[in-house]
Amino acid sequence: MNWKFNVVKIVLTIIIIVLVYLIYDSIMRPVRFNQATHERERVVISRLIDLRLSQQFYKRQYNKFTDNLDTLITFLKVGEIPVVSLIPDPTDTTFTRSISDTLEFVKVADSLFSRKINFSVDSLRFIPFSGNKLFEIEAGNIERGGINVPVFEIRAHYHTFLAGLDRQLIVNLVKSKEDIERYPGLKVGSMQEPSTDGNWE
Repeated sequence: MNWKFNVVKIVLTIIIIVLVYLIYDSIMRPVRFNQATHERERVVISRLIDLRLSQQFYKRQYNKFTDNLDTLITFLKVGEIPVVSLIPDPTDTTFTRSISDTLEFVKVADSLFSRKINFSVDSLRFIPFSGNKLFEIEAGNIERGGINVPVFEIRAHYHTFLAGLDRQLIVNLVKSKEDIERYPGLKVGSMQEPSTDGNWE
């Protein structure tokens, strides 16, 4: 009789331990997911900021944005921008005019990303954590006040850069954004508004 009681005690102890673990895991699942999501978002945002800056320099050169990642990266590699020195005009007694002197030309990528350690221009096209999936990119013009305004948009869907995390929690996150008519992921720029803001800003 005593051994049966001990067996019941052992079984109940195991059941309690399993239940405690399941409760703990159900609480920690979303916590772990949120931590991993924030960390991945931080890396993707950094890449989107680099792409936005690249697009802005591309527009300075060509007066439009590009809708092609290969074109943008080629521009970064071979495009050049002048290094200009501004000096006061010695003939100007009002000290309001200056003379610009081009000292040299540098590659766009060297100018923009020289301080980044182990930076690869070619990696800009890839969404981090996605297994080398490409950012979605669009560019064009919209009319504002009778003027054609160049616009662009670069996007990374949650399904791409959260791949490998809890599938149900990703589905829930996507649905929560779609329910309020927001893009379910991270993006910079807009094809509807003349804005270069990111949707995290």
